[in-house]
Amino acid sequence: MRNLFVALALLFADPAAAFCGFYVAKADSELYNQASRVVLARQGEQTVVTMANDYKGAPEEFAMIVPVPNVIEAGAVRVVDRGLIDRVDDFTAPRLVEYFDENPCDPSPILDLMTRAPRAPQEKGTKKFVEESEDLGVTIEAEYKVEEYDVLVLSAKQSEGLQKWLDQEGYRVPASARDTLGSYIKQGLRFFVAKVDVSRMERDGEFAELRPLQVEYSSPRFGLPIRLGTVNATGPQDLLLYVLTSRGRVETTNYRTVRIPTNRDLPEIAQYEFPDFYRAMFAETVEKADGAAVVTEYSWPLSIMCDPCSADLLTVNELNLLGAKWVRGGGKLPEAAHVTRLHARYDAESFPDDLKLQETGDREPFQGRYVIRHPYKGPADCPQGRTYHEQVRERQQTEVENLAELTGWTEDDIWQRMDWVPPERRPRKGGGGPLPWQLMDQPLP
Repeated sequence: MRNLFVALALLFADPAAAFCGFYVAKADSELYNQASRVVLARQGEQTVVTMANDYKGAPEEFAMIVPVPNVIEAGAVRVVDRGLIDRVDDFTAPRLVEYFDENPCDPSPILDLMTRAPRAPQEKGTKKFVEESEDLGVTIEAEYKVEEYDVLVLSAKQSEGLQKWLDQEGYRVPASARDTLGSYIKQGLRFFVAKVDVSRMERDGEFAELRPLQVEYSSPRFGLPIRLGTVNATGPQDLLLYVLTSRGRVETTNYRTVRIPTNRDLPEIAQYEFPDFYRAMFAETVEKADGAAVVTEYSWPLSIMCDPCSADLLTVNELNLLGAKWVRGGGKLPEAAHVTRLHARYDAESFPDDLKLQETGDREPFQGRYVIRHPYKGPADCPQGRTYHEQVRERQQTEVENLAELTGWTEDDIWQRMDWVPPERRPRKGGGGPLPWQLMDQPLP
């Protein structure tokens, strides 16, 4: 797997109103085969980064290098439960909701229910190991163990020496990485190096899951290094970045930050093809931004109830464990906490620089939210019912147009996706044919 984290392992719309609705599906990180997930908590210059990976392979063949602004001491590195990142992913995922029309002939108040790892290295503490490292201009600034991980913090004088040192230690660093490593060295950054000691891992038979690593540091730099992740990548990669701050929404300063289209009505077929819909819409959004934009999928002050909630509310304790230590309060909703979900699909050409971030004062709730409106299925034999029938025909065509605009699918293709409905009962472009509520009893394919 060649994504941000594993490649690092080789080296390193509209304002949200009262939405309501039944939550029925979400577009979480499971939609993407190569998706790195990072939670970044930031207040002032204090930063806590929690990194999860989707590395698939023997744990003894995993290692990583991450550029860091200063020497990270042992007390600032932790191993955390993967479930914490899953919680943030679930909570912030774009969502699908549904509403049900009431009987137009009997209106009532509407209730919206709606990495190869290094070979066995020399003993790190030996004099020979230190001298050889120094000969290459590499200094071992810190060395310690954190549960199943062995950690080194390195500094280097020049990229050639660092690259040779890494190669001697078994890290398969592509020659193309030299310029990238050199740029980090010129910035005065260190390199956080971690590999797995399988003898200290908890394993279930042959299965072993690498737990996320969390690193804490203080720096005026607010951003995330991603360039090393493009060195040996075979194609574009997805990064899901969840940022916890105290004041408001986070955006990139060196790339466009765009919002995912939201609050759009979709035809009922989208409910059964929601993963395909969302992947296509995200790809279309990136393409319209010329492939070089970071997409905001969620931005919400946690003191305001989610609407609708796609997962249980994040607790103060969970936020603290993820690095948002400033969050306090015994109430149900955390105060002074804002979560932003950013999604980037990147490669070396479209993202030549690391992400630079800034916190804004924007606390307006925003989420990727998509709506299915189920027509009333019962008899509607009244003047209002006849008007309602015409409105549903118009609404259905608009929903198909929305889906085509968002995904780049053609309207004809969208109608074809409904082929599981018998042709004589299939709704037709431009109205006519059976009405949508007449299709509700059809079995799914």
